[in-house]
Amino acid sequence: MQTTTGRTRSTLPICGPDRKYIKKSQIRFTRPAQMSLLARVTCYPPLGQVTCHQRAAQTSGSEEPDTLHFTVVLESSTSFPVQPWDVQLWHNITSSEWNATPFDKCGSSVAPLMSGNEEEYKYNRHVFSGKIAVPSDAGTAQFTVRYRVNPDAEWQWVNQQQNSSDGVLVFTARSPGFDSLESTSAGFKKYFEGFSSDIEIQPRKSEAPGSDLWHLAGEIDSASDGASEYKELALGVPASVVRYFSLVRIWSPWLGPRHGKGKFALTEDAVVCSFLRKDGVHLVLLGVSGADNVLTLFGSGENGEVVVKALNDNPKPSKFQILASAADDFEVALSAVIYEARKLTRPYAEQEASDEVRAPVSPPPDDIVMVEKDVKAQWLAEWYDGLTYCTWNGLGQDLTEEKILRGLDSLKSHGIKIANLIIDDNWQTLDEADSQFKRGWREFEGNPDAFPEGFKQTIQSIRQNHPNIEHIAVWHAILGYWGGISEEGELAKKYKTKRVQIKEPAVGGPISHAFEKGSVLAIDPDDVQRFYDDFYRYLASIGVDSVKADAQFFLDLIKDPEDRRKFITAYQDAWSISTLRHFSTRAISCMSMFPQAIFHSQLPTNKPAIPLRNSDDFFPDIEASHPWHIFCNAHNALLTRYLNVVPDWDMFQTSHPYAGFHAAGRCVSGGPVYITDEPGKHDITVIEQMTAPTVQGATVILRPSLVGRTMDIYHDYNEGNIVRVGSYTGWAGTGSGIMGLFNIATTDKSTITHVLDFPGVHRDSEGEFIIRAHTTGKIAENLKVSDTSSLVSVALPQKGWEILTTYPTHSFTLRPGKTKVAALGLIGKMTGAAALRSSDVYMGNGRLRIDISLKALGILGIYFSDLEQWSIEENFMIMILGKPVPRKTVWKEGGDLSRVLAVDVQTAWNELGLQAGWSNEVRIEIFLG
Repeated sequence: MQTTTGRTRSTLPICGPDRKYIKKSQIRFTRPAQMSLLARVTCYPPLGQVTCHQRAAQTSGSEEPDTLHFTVVLESSTSFPVQPWDVQLWHNITSSEWNATPFDKCGSSVAPLMSGNEEEYKYNRHVFSGKIAVPSDAGTAQFTVRYRVNPDAEWQWVNQQQNSSDGVLVFTARSPGFDSLESTSAGFKKYFEGFSSDIEIQPRKSEAPGSDLWHLAGEIDSASDGASEYKELALGVPASVVRYFSLVRIWSPWLGPRHGKGKFALTEDAVVCSFLRKDGVHLVLLGVSGADNVLTLFGSGENGEVVVKALNDNPKPSKFQILASAADDFEVALSAVIYEARKLTRPYAEQEASDEVRAPVSPPPDDIVMVEKDVKAQWLAEWYDGLTYCTWNGLGQDLTEEKILRGLDSLKSHGIKIANLIIDDNWQTLDEADSQFKRGWREFEGNPDAFPEGFKQTIQSIRQNHPNIEHIAVWHAILGYWGGISEEGELAKKYKTKRVQIKEPAVGGPISHAFEKGSVLAIDPDDVQRFYDDFYRYLASIGVDSVKADAQFFLDLIKDPEDRRKFITAYQDAWSISTLRHFSTRAISCMSMFPQAIFHSQLPTNKPAIPLRNSDDFFPDIEASHPWHIFCNAHNALLTRYLNVVPDWDMFQTSHPYAGFHAAGRCVSGGPVYITDEPGKHDITVIEQMTAPTVQGATVILRPSLVGRTMDIYHDYNEGNIVRVGSYTGWAGTGSGIMGLFNIATTDKSTITHVLDFPGVHRDSEGEFIIRAHTTGKIAENLKVSDTSSLVSVALPQKGWEILTTYPTHSFTLRPGKTKVAALGLIGKMTGAAALRSSDVYMGNGRLRIDISLKALGILGIYFSDLEQWSIEENFMIMILGKPVPRKTVWKEGGDLSRVLAVDVQTAWNELGLQAGWSNEVRIEIFLG
């Protein structure tokens, strides 16, 4: 039996927000002072955070000032006598001097609490509101809230009691200012103090309306004497900065967020930086890497300068490249540099030989993948949307056939039907060694000690005993294994190899010291395409149809510049071409968030998207890692959502104390969902909230249409604010905005959200919306974008989470008064709105008709504003595929006063004995009248 000594991703400490690593110590936030009278005070806009306020565009002759509205929810113990309460805003919005603005008490129905059990909620809610006219020249301002029990009591300051800083407001004019400005060199230099004269500035026309765009470049000498040329150059000091955000290389394989105020200071190299200025402008810098074998990153100087850090692998002088954009909106600014970066990079070098494989010229349609052999149409849902089990944490690294089958039997016995299986590390035939970094890969066949009847027999046993598993993937490192290729193995005899020197990563521990003589034997780039084709052909022949290629950052650890030039692109191209040829889109790219891969393989859109690991691992036993995992993934997605990938937030365990926390994060991420439960340790409730059965008998997850990302770009992890992850599903204007809320602090937290904060809801959105909370089913009604009181509040305990979903309502007159309707999708699911393939609500023959198509079975929810006035027996007719559903499968969710009609489509489907036929969707017709 082969031995193992652990693995990099489990033995190295994880990267934290303030320091390079967290071991088993926990990040702690200071607990607020305990209050005998109050539970909490929550403000909108929030305290302790930065809020960008877009002033309303002024029309000609208009003298109406722009107005900023505030709402404060004050919650006091029910055991305390009723008091009049005074609440004031203390601010410097209208002048440089701080002054107080009193708030008026308003109805307690404003900003209703969407989370928690009301029976256990023993606090009186008091809601106050106020407004302030914003001066036309306002730039930035601060504010806090104070209150007193009665006029004779002393004022209490909320930021002191809750240990939060003042709220920060940054005002931006709502005008097409950037559309009318000319992008000039002088226009860019105004954003810096002491801008370097060694930087070439070239204005570019931006493809993102409302932004200015520049291309920056600088000279860097040639590589020589077996070493790449390294250069640092101070760009200048960013001017007028309120806050900044960067995505840095927390260590070689991974990106992570870093935040700051005022002076720019980084401890790791950054790929992208964004500066929020006092005038509301977002200045975004993107270092372009891989193009012409130059790596471009950012650091900081002693005085807060942005420092360009460039590495040239070429034997000739070259230029580093930077893209910069400025806009009143962060997303617009980031879009501008991403669109331009696609023009600067090319995914594959031109290949002159006619017999060599060429990359696809253009991507196929979103739902079809063309493969080179046996061309056929394949639904991406088979891979992207299937619930996946990974062996890594659940079964450990010492894999055997018996362990794998036992783990799958455990899932089966608990009624868990997975669609995909990932056989992770250590299935391969490897050298014996005391370190995994010294273990080389010997041959394609699996480890004979772990799979005595052959790896093919194991795959056949899996498919025979678990026919629900559609796809089986295996793990391998990009160089073969952590220690590369074995010198004595069959692979070294069959393929051309080359020994390459490995350098120390800038961050991440002494990796190179673990290798024999600081080097690794790898397949030579001249032979790597044949190697991957042979390997994947072997896997396909034994029934494996998917792969996970890990440790891809090793390509960036190669020392010699000539080797770097050959290996980095050749390996990426060979792997991409071979996966497309043999496995279509069924491939996972892991530990590959290094800059050259981002620009060479992940940014171009000339091939189908594949899952990309979006962060460092899920570490089940490290308490501090779990809130950081959500925070890190949400911020990394600000960049990866623009790449041609499906961000993968990694596996998790459903029986874990943070199981719901992680599950909700995966559901709103828009990426795949992998579980890695130990045998017998499964939480069916968590799994059922993430998944649904299809009419074909498979289990699918409910992925939103758009990738989830943080809604608060400049909020520091150590501030302990609730993390808001926003996504969207459905068609523009008629779909649903989704917001996951995660408490990353060690204390209870609360927040208030306006309907306009949700993705997909815009200032010009008309009509009304509802917001529904997943955990409680509570609904806030009659919400309008133009109404400043269209707010909801959420209170979360430690490890707490909630998912809110917006739905536009359709209004009809069926009797005196209006009937407002919205299709909710599958209720009881974290992202149930994503189950909706389509929905149409209209009047026909005097009746209201709702046509709905679902991607999976479950309990369908439909919102009716006046449902209590309608009888299920007398007023409703519900059919599936033209057949009336059994009466017992329809009810009013929550009783007669409910606003949600529930239809158990799954039970009705089974009892009616319906067959799927050629379709993989469920069509439901609902008639009311």
